[in-house]
Amino acid sequence: MSLLGDEVFWEVEPTGPLHGDVRVAGSKNAVTKLMVAGLLGDSPSYILNAPMVTEVDITAGMLTSVGAGVGREGDTVVVDPSDICTGSVPVGYFRTNRIPILMMGPLLHRMGEVSVPLSGGDQIGGRPVDFHLEALRSFGAEVTVTDDAIHAKATRLQGTRVRLPFPSVGATETILLTAAVAEGRTVIENAAMEPEVVELALFLQRMGAGIEMRPDRRYVIEGTPKLSGARQELGGDRIEAFSYLVAGLASGGRVQVSGCSQDRLVTALSTLRRMGASFDITEDSVTVAPGELRSIAVGTSTHPGFMTDWGPPLVVLFTQVPGMSVLHETVFEDRLGYVEALDAMGAQVELYDQCLGGGPCRFHETDWRHSAVVRGRTQLRGGRLDMPDIRAGFAYILAAAVADGPSTIRGIHQLERGYDRVHEKFAELGLRIQEFGSAD
Repeated sequence: MSLLGDEVFWEVEPTGPLHGDVRVAGSKNAVTKLMVAGLLGDSPSYILNAPMVTEVDITAGMLTSVGAGVGREGDTVVVDPSDICTGSVPVGYFRTNRIPILMMGPLLHRMGEVSVPLSGGDQIGGRPVDFHLEALRSFGAEVTVTDDAIHAKATRLQGTRVRLPFPSVGATETILLTAAVAEGRTVIENAAMEPEVVELALFLQRMGAGIEMRPDRRYVIEGTPKLSGARQELGGDRIEAFSYLVAGLASGGRVQVSGCSQDRLVTALSTLRRMGASFDITEDSVTVAPGELRSIAVGTSTHPGFMTDWGPPLVVLFTQVPGMSVLHETVFEDRLGYVEALDAMGAQVELYDQCLGGGPCRFHETDWRHSAVVRGRTQLRGGRLDMPDIRAGFAYILAAAVADGPSTIRGIHQLERGYDRVHEKFAELGLRIQEFGSAD
């Protein structure tokens, strides 16, 4: 794992169809949230099947900065909250990821006063924290925002009712983490129901929180004054699983993915089936077989729709499918920035500000180019690529794998933030990747 990814680059040599087995790790989008939940307990929590990704290391640094103990034993992350001594997360974590704002609720409960750096993460569009802040205020916190930090105070937090304008994953998680030990009842309406959010709710329930999930996108939380540490095994990472299934299809190979249950991939598999893919599905694995694929139109959406993080590898697959395919991005307005690098490799992708391939979305009649029309099949050329974010990073590796010559890829730290042992797993599928210490 390249913790100093800006000093590392990869040379990717296409080797033909990718074949083999990949066992995915636990969900990257869940592990860090469960680590934050561990701050609420009165004893250590254990998170099993944790992925080897640098997001875990970054989050561990934030937790230890407030006095929590964080350790790793194999694939188990241990969070011990017994020595928390401050509610201030160092400003050095400014715009590192989305974790600091999730820490506010738990730290307010423990310390009464919190200061965390402004959140960051992948540059894929506006990711405002307004929903989070309004929710914290509705619990009774006094919240102020400066140029680089968010400050909050609260003598006690009271249960509340929050209706989210959009089913935001992060805001739903903030409310769950705050409501778990607030006084009284909290109701979240129009909440996110992604599997990773449900994992957090289940973990809080194991810690002793009173949580109900209602069928109309509502959570009802009865605040509990005391929570205990818990032990939970993470479900498989559905983004990693889909990414490797697409790697098999795009390269004309056959890839089996295990460790991620079918129920996490229902929409992904139905989408690939509409393209003509065939599968062999067991209790623990999905195998995708090569075949004649056809173009389709896909719109991203909140769960249970086609998730936005599945989009980048799908666009690379579209370049290898005859006809005109469409991806309509409805979650993040600036997610399609990675397309420019694919065009430089020979892809034929046009971006439009209209809502193509589906009905109007919330970016309708804006200037954001959020629909991609992909003409396939095109032969991609090897190129020089710089990963802008986690999911685009995987798409670049996949594009390099199906290109007609070698590619040089920088920004490996972006990929390793979210994909478990990605170099090793691609190598097991037959892709030749050489790592070098400097791109200069």
